[in-house]
Amino acid sequence: MSIWKRIGNLFSKTEAPSAPKSMLNLSPGDICEVSLVTYEVTGRTKTSGRNAVVLTLRDGSKISYLYIEEREQLQYSLYQPIDGRLDDPAEVPSTLELDGYMFHLEEEYEGFAAVTGQTPYVNGGEQHVWQYQSDDYRLLRVEWQNGRFMLYEGEKVIPGDVKVIRAS
Repeated sequence: MSIWKRIGNLFSKTEAPSAPKSMLNLSPGDICEVSLVTYEVTGRTKTSGRNAVVLTLRDGSKISYLYIEEREQLQYSLYQPIDGRLDDPAEVPSTLELDGYMFHLEEEYEGFAAVTGQTPYVNGGEQHVWQYQSDDYRLLRVEWQNGRFMLYEGEKVIPGDVKVIRAS
């Protein structure tokens, strides 16, 4: 190695190490762990105007949905799809009874949905979301997009039970 190259190396900047990928930035093909279960991320939905995403997770043949929202800290909710039907998005009630539990509307929002990978909806389009909670902390999520409703039942997950295994 020449003397000029050595001197140049003394003054050159080293590349900063890349920041580890957070759960909010995962995309299809990444691997994560939620409550000691390892999942492959197969889809991602981000609604405009919110610092939140819904990841479609696959564990073998089972599909789950992880809702991640960044507030003061990251908050996680794990959902399973359920059968159910509503007729009109304008008539979604503020309270719903499901399997003997009364769910109360906590939050309602809408925005443009950006989708990658395998998700219940196609890319693009206006998405409406209603999030409910029961008195014993059960969660219910209702989504409407392009004339189609999806219902999910879930529970909150503590941040310590969620981690990135492999990110691309």
